[in-house]
Amino acid sequence: MDINKKIPTRQSYGEALAQIGEENKKIVVLDADLSKTTKTDIFAEKFPDRFFDVGIAEQNLMGVAAGMASSGFIPFVSTFAVFAAGRAYDQVRNSIAYPKLNVKICATHCGVTAGEDGATHQMIEDISMMRTIPNMTVISTSDDTQTRWAVKEISKIDGPVYLRLCRLPSPIIYNETEKFEIGKAKQIGDGKDATVIATGVTVAEAIKAKEELKKQGIDIRVIDIHTIKPIDKEIIIKSANETNKIITIEDHNIIGGLGSSVCEVLSEFYPKKVNRMGINDTFGLSGKGEELMKYFNITAEDIIKNCQSLLEV
Repeated sequence: MDINKKIPTRQSYGEALAQIGEENKKIVVLDADLSKTTKTDIFAEKFPDRFFDVGIAEQNLMGVAAGMASSGFIPFVSTFAVFAAGRAYDQVRNSIAYPKLNVKICATHCGVTAGEDGATHQMIEDISMMRTIPNMTVISTSDDTQTRWAVKEISKIDGPVYLRLCRLPSPIIYNETEKFEIGKAKQIGDGKDATVIATGVTVAEAIKAKEELKKQGIDIRVIDIHTIKPIDKEIIIKSANETNKIITIEDHNIIGGLGSSVCEVLSEFYPKKVNRMGINDTFGLSGKGEELMKYFNITAEDIIKNCQSLLEV
């Protein structure tokens, strides 16, 4: 992991989108007056005839995308997650997911790491909302490499996708030759003492914790769940069997997100206690993203403390 090179996944998204726009002329991009922030302005500059800014009208944004998908285009729709999953939920559910239209909802500024925008704009419920919608694929990427892969991959599959992107810069975790597959998590290390299951910006924190714990003689494995739905049941069950101790961590409410998804799998197939780390059913605060991660106890240091406690070190 290259901690000295950090890139926000929203930036990776914008650059990857412009690249695949050259390869597939059916791709169109829609935004709601936030293109400079969501980074869709990169696509707009290259392909102005295939970019549409509907203004501050997110419900209409989803309706227009549904219409374009019905006409054979592949719409990539971007705005803040609080608007994409929140304000436009009805249109996402009924106009896009119900008819299983080929719309890619790429939402930025997820979680408390949206930072200074404050609680009203820090979407900590979107994974919960989107994964319960039938036909919806839900992806939460952890770094630049994985995000570029995800943007290209979701353009190939038919059906609605929710791609969760962040404002806070993330370290480069994977090299450019890394292989990913929708629905298949990435395992980092073969540690037997505990498993930390993470998604999005918390994957880098889990890796930092793994490296520090190794110095203390504690060997953990990290599971990067980039696809929340469909979730990789096999690797979750395997890790629970091999390590016994399970921790989940996410920049999301602990209710309904990654932690709940993992608990659902284990309660049905391999009952095991799960220690869930995340936003503990409260709204966010205004502040820098890194500071808020510390405030809400979703940093490498917090993972280390949890592992030590579980293992009674």
